[in-house]
Amino acid sequence: MSTIVVVRKGEQAAIAADTLTKWGSQKETADYVVNHQKIVPVGKGFVAYCGPSSARHMLKNYFGSLKTAPKFTDPDDIYATWLMLHHACKERYFLNPNEDDSNAVESTRFDSLIASPHGIFGVDSDRLVQAFTRFYAYGSGSQYAMGALWALYDDPSLTAEDLANKAIAASAEFNDSTGLPAVCYKVELV
Repeated sequence: MSTIVVVRKGEQAAIAADTLTKWGSQKETADYVVNHQKIVPVGKGFVAYCGPSSARHMLKNYFGSLKTAPKFTDPDDIYATWLMLHHACKERYFLNPNEDDSNAVESTRFDSLIASPHGIFGVDSDRLVQAFTRFYAYGSGSQYAMGALWALYDDPSLTAEDLANKAIAASAEFNDSTGLPAVCYKVELV
């Protein structure tokens, strides 16, 4: 699994992810894997994912094939984008959407966080889209990231980027499926 975070503070947003990949007990760190990034640039924003490693290829290929990059302006805009992405994941990338027969909708099988000039957002595997006011985290180390963000957010000396990096570091310290270095990007908010 992975840990991904988004933070909004002042006029900036930041998005960060760890760089560890695991296959059972086998660890593949950034020291051994060149394409270890879990954040994909999309237009003026960024999308981070946690879930299967193949999600990186799906996201890069899908968003790279669009004539116009999505703007990620609000939850409704993002939901419409994710409906098209889910369809492409099934048709073009052979996603197996069957997770659990009790689910109300097909799963996209990965969770995503978005930082755009319009804010910070989350999209879960069932395509529930949420806009966040301060911060959020997904993944196996998310509880540690959320705790770190809650404890540190009001420190006036810390930027959104500082907070995102500290959240990933806290997750890596306590979660065996999260590893450093972190990768972090910042976005100026409108």
